[in-house]
Amino acid sequence: MAFYISQVVHRDDYKTTDWSGGKTTEIGIAPKGSEYADRDFLWRLSSATVDVEESEFTSLPDYNRIIMTLSGDISLSHNGERMIDLPEFTPHRFDGGDKTVSIGKVTDFNLMLRKGVCEGTVVPLRMQPGESVDLFSMLVQDVPAPDEVMVYCYRGKLTVKDEDDKEHRIECGDTLRLSGNFRETSWQASAAESTLAVAAAVHYIPRSEEEAEAQVKKDMEALKKKMEQ
Repeated sequence: MAFYISQVVHRDDYKTTDWSGGKTTEIGIAPKGSEYADRDFLWRLSSATVDVEESEFTSLPDYNRIIMTLSGDISLSHNGERMIDLPEFTPHRFDGGDKTVSIGKVTDFNLMLRKGVCEGTVVPLRMQPGESVDLFSMLVQDVPAPDEVMVYCYRGKLTVKDEDDKEHRIECGDTLRLSGNFRETSWQASAAESTLAVAAAVHYIPRSEEEAEAQVKKDMEALKKKMEQ
């Protein structure tokens, strides 16, 4: 049995701000209350528009990044090296401290992870009507023990069902966020229509056994409070 807390974040609840090349929409950030501008976050999930043909990414030396385009193709150059072509829905990892230049107008999806604290993955979900996939079997290939899972529906709609048949419905533009213990579990994502979505997973790297035990205790206390409400 999986012990977790779930929340559907609606598109109207996101925070959108301007950046030098377009607009960025914050889908999720941890810990709660942290700010991108203060660089005090552990991880951040966002979608951004690149509205200029050529742009330079903001330097984030304390973070690793995963980027994937949702609409349009992009080419990236890190530290003056040759361009890397990225078709739609192709995840690409790089060091946030690299001098990164992009060519192409796109809508992208970003996962930022603080170095030495978090590791994560991004998995594209391109699904046909009636198709189902085992969500966690896809995510655990890169992150065997996820602590946070986010499923963002870019187009269409999804139903995510846990092993106890509890359903979570995700409309276009919404995000399902799951936090807790996902070890040895199986979740099914199903599409009733043609759907484009993205699943992301984050694992907090334990600094010590004591810190790992403290995190588990904190998660269980939060779950208990949730169940008592």
